[in-house]
Amino acid sequence: MDAVLRRLVAGLAAAALAAEGVLLALVHFVLGRTTHNQSMSIAGSDPDVMAVGTYVLGAALGGFLLLCAVLLAVAAVRDRAPGRFARAVLITAAAVHGLLGALAVSAVGWDAFAATMVILCLIVLTLTLHPAREGRAGGRAGDPADGRVDGPQGPAGGFRPTSR
Repeated sequence: MDAVLRRLVAGLAAAALAAEGVLLALVHFVLGRTTHNQSMSIAGSDPDVMAVGTYVLGAALGGFLLLCAVLLAVAAVRDRAPGRFARAVLITAAAVHGLLGALAVSAVGWDAFAATMVILCLIVLTLTLHPAREGRAGGRAGDPADGRVDGPQGPAGGFRPTSR
């Protein structure tokens, strides 16, 4: 049951991030075309530079979200916790979604906030649903079943469990 839940959450997160990446890239393309066609300018900025900047930002944001979707899809297929690089990328995506959610309330509304928070929750669940990795001695650190308790001085730390 746990494996099914982990795979489902990672798969849903991958699908949501892929859709969000494509949608944001499309929105930035439309904004760039609008800026270019209308010759819009903010405080005398060059409209062509603003349009190209919008295209680049849309491509970068869409690419980043699609990378996150691929990493989550790999985690779903393998049913393994994301590796070190993938965890760093996904933590960054979670932080960005938290910030975007806070900004979305005032700029877009509560529906956009709810959508970004759902995606944030899916990312965090994917990162936290996997069990802790095994230690070198074969058991998890601090697991009473293997008879050792890690302390500040290392394994067992000079102390013995009193429950035996």
